[in-house]
Amino acid sequence: MTIIRRHKELIIAPSRRDGSSVENNAHLRFRHAVGMQLIVIGLMLMSCGFSAVIPAKAGIPSKTSQQVYSQQAVESLALKTFLSNQKEEKLATAHWDYVPGLVALSVLQAWQHYPEKTDYYDTVKAFADHALQGGDTVKVGVSNLDDLAAGKIFFVLYETELKKGNTADAQRYKHCVTFLRDKLKYRHQRIATPLPGVGGFFHKQQYPNQMWLDGLYMGAPVYAGWQHYFGVEKGVTDNLESWTDIAHQFKTVHQYTYDAEKQLNYHAWSAAPDDPNSFWAKKTEPYLGCSPEFWGRSMGWYFAALVDVLDWMPKTHPDYAQLCEITQEVAAGLACYQDPASGCWYQLLQYDGTVSGTCNRTNYLESSASAMFTYAYLKGMRIGVLNKKHYKPVAEKAYQGLLKQFVRTDTTGAMHIIQSCASAGLGPAKDPSRDGTINYYLCGKDVIVTQDEGKAIGPFIMASLEYEKN
Repeated sequence: MTIIRRHKELIIAPSRRDGSSVENNAHLRFRHAVGMQLIVIGLMLMSCGFSAVIPAKAGIPSKTSQQVYSQQAVESLALKTFLSNQKEEKLATAHWDYVPGLVALSVLQAWQHYPEKTDYYDTVKAFADHALQGGDTVKVGVSNLDDLAAGKIFFVLYETELKKGNTADAQRYKHCVTFLRDKLKYRHQRIATPLPGVGGFFHKQQYPNQMWLDGLYMGAPVYAGWQHYFGVEKGVTDNLESWTDIAHQFKTVHQYTYDAEKQLNYHAWSAAPDDPNSFWAKKTEPYLGCSPEFWGRSMGWYFAALVDVLDWMPKTHPDYAQLCEITQEVAAGLACYQDPASGCWYQLLQYDGTVSGTCNRTNYLESSASAMFTYAYLKGMRIGVLNKKHYKPVAEKAYQGLLKQFVRTDTTGAMHIIQSCASAGLGPAKDPSRDGTINYYLCGKDVIVTQDEGKAIGPFIMASLEYEKN
């Protein structure tokens, strides 16, 4: 018997899967329903048991502790060695990829909060210069969203070097991130007519007509960052259209992956479910084209992407309100699946630890997803997208849960972060083992449980920084 774990039923807005205009009556009903949902969130939090905050216990310092966890994670892990999809990396010489890029971004943000830590900035600059190899572009795949994500570091590097008078490096950084943005906007493969979801970015060329939640973090924030920093250079019309394009990615993926009953998003959706590379996709309604399960880290990428993009998006843009609504919907659903005991989240969100795969590995509390959710809740509140009264107890409990459940210190005093999923994906056709089932996410050959993984380190640093800002 499959155990489905949920703490509260909510009245929620119906899914919009017919591709109708966001300005029609269905959208007005959607907005009304979301408004009603926000009214009952306070009741949900109390009935789900989210009003109680985990107290500080032995070995789990409270917020008043003198220990600065962001710095400890940077200095124990990010500036030394970490794993990137099971490969050990050193940040200054790491290869150009989304995992080193995520770690680099977290270190750069730590430097922004603690500017006296100049070695943080210097290491991220060394990573960027190593990737550029004296040039002004990096090598990326034909249509691979994962190759773009690390580009977010170039915005701060550009501004910092420009202030220093180092215009040569500043222009190299601007040129590279412009190259990444233009490649995504103009040359990345998209879903086309007559398929549903027209205009959505392929996750990768080898995954045709597929949109994964992961991909929203890999592409959209780089695109959004460029519009924020440089968009006016292209003129008002291009800037408006670009923000509409960015919003369209979220609106499309949410329309097709959000399960209104479960209040969660499926890992991925295929606009062509009968394609051999989409063998994992549901072949019938409801949720035609969706993958079978709700994977924690995929929703972590998605939630983080939403708050990152909204931080930069003009509030006057016509789609800003709807992206806020989507973020609030995601936040409300995830709060219902927060483990009441630990404050963290499971690898497979809708199940508890009694579900297991054929390898006898049970569903487990997973560090990268839990850190991403914590970061997104904290940042979402800080930028005014999420209600502090409703979500501060969720975020506080989550952050204390990260410290207790996943953070360990060795005999040298160095920090380690445990219980991370190494990687997970869907297909392609040549790899039928990646089928998106419970067994895959627990026992798949690439889905091992590891520690000191960059996909957990980066979000932990960023969550800690958000916590330390409050």
